[in-house]
Amino acid sequence: MPTIKDVTVRKPTETEVKECKTWPIWTCDKSTFDWDYTQTETCLILEGKVTVKDRPGSETVSFGPGDLVIFPTGLKCTWQVSSAVRKHYKFD
Repeated sequence: MPTIKDVTVRKPTETEVKECKTWPIWTCDKSTFDWDYTQTETCLILEGKVTVKDRPGSETVSFGPGDLVIFPTGLKCTWQVSSAVRKHYKFD
């Protein structure tokens, strides 16, 4: 089963940013919720601050504006949105 260590967080290339801008936008106010990834998600964070924690477990990864994040299929985690988030996203 994938863990937080399998989540990729990096700065996107200019080409990736252009592609991401064609994807839908998702928003979420400050909150905490569980999420199970049944597909790989790639997202570009536009606004906000998020920490995602392994479930079960205690490993975390944090990201914010300008980060390209890739969540693997099978990851079970808890999202902790500390500042309202807005992102472009795509499921594969």
